[in-house]
Amino acid sequence: ETRTVDQVQKTPFALPKGYEWYNLDVDNDEDMGKLYALLEGNYVEDDDAMFRFAYTKEFLKWALAPPGYRKDWHCVVRVESSKTFVAFIAAIPMLIGLRHQQAESEEKFDKNVKMVEINFLCVHKKLRDKRLAPLLIGEITRRVNLTNVWQAIYTAGVVIPRPISKARYYHRSLNPEKLIDIKFSSIPSFARSFSNPMEVTKKYYRLNPKEKIPNIRPLKSKDCAQVAALLNDYLSSFKVAPIFTKEEVAHWFIGRDGVIYSFVITGDSDDKIIDFISFYSLPSTIIGNPKHQVLRAAYLFFYTCKNTKVEELMKTALIEAQTRDFDVFNCVNILDNKEFLDKLKFGTGDGYLYYYLFNYKFPDLEPEQVGLTML
Repeated sequence: ETRTVDQVQKTPFALPKGYEWYNLDVDNDEDMGKLYALLEGNYVEDDDAMFRFAYTKEFLKWALAPPGYRKDWHCVVRVESSKTFVAFIAAIPMLIGLRHQQAESEEKFDKNVKMVEINFLCVHKKLRDKRLAPLLIGEITRRVNLTNVWQAIYTAGVVIPRPISKARYYHRSLNPEKLIDIKFSSIPSFARSFSNPMEVTKKYYRLNPKEKIPNIRPLKSKDCAQVAALLNDYLSSFKVAPIFTKEEVAHWFIGRDGVIYSFVITGDSDDKIIDFISFYSLPSTIIGNPKHQVLRAAYLFFYTCKNTKVEELMKTALIEAQTRDFDVFNCVNILDNKEFLDKLKFGTGDGYLYYYLFNYKFPDLEPEQVGLTML
């Protein structure tokens, strides 16, 4: 569907009586505290209600405020009288490369499209009968359309018409004893016949810090131009993938403790970057466990493997995560991830992640054709 900005509704969608629209201010501690409280109590939890994502304020600010972000794309519904946040949706700007060729005879399609990534759609549990989710989606669409942006990309753990790809979650134990304790995972079947199954399991998952790639160091701001070039070159081989500026690389990847961890592999000199890997921290609250309150999960973010075997790169990331006391390392089977999943003892999860493109007709993709990791 193609429209012009003139055709877009100029006034916000009407909310039920007693509620109002509000633009979140990411620099306001009170606002971020209210958003944190809304997400903590009402955002994604697993089907068995054992784990719920626990986004920190630092993480949320990082996720919501990349270069070019707009305050009016951080869309809150709040109670008029108390100013309590009861629903939220966010859009952030992105340049996405879309590439496909259905058949050899067909012309290659290669286009960079300005769009938004939609995230953090959340409605308070007590208001789920008020049909706020469609209003939030309508309102964020209206606000984005007013800036002459017409496409969006988003992911969900559920099927709605029509996903362009379906990826599967994989988990790598870093602290198997705790994961088994909290029923996140169980003792592998091969270990059960031993007299001490837990020790066998711990030994099976043990990582050797000596096997880390030697020429690795944390990403520095001086590396961002090189990493942007490497990343864009690597990601150009996927059918759907972001295109990063140097400024976006600085925002998304320069290390922030408890949020994002990024490492570069250096070549002949410390200034020559030949590859890169990153992961972010997204803990989950453990619901109803007397011994453990938080599951510390690392999630694979972006990497390049032009000059380094992806398996070696990933093993190094696992060691870096374990030395920082993460309990588990998660990823989905996009990018070149299938190359290391079995070799590095990742277990298949029971969750799926569905990718959606809004207002864009695009062929179905295998997960390994997808080059976009979303938070």
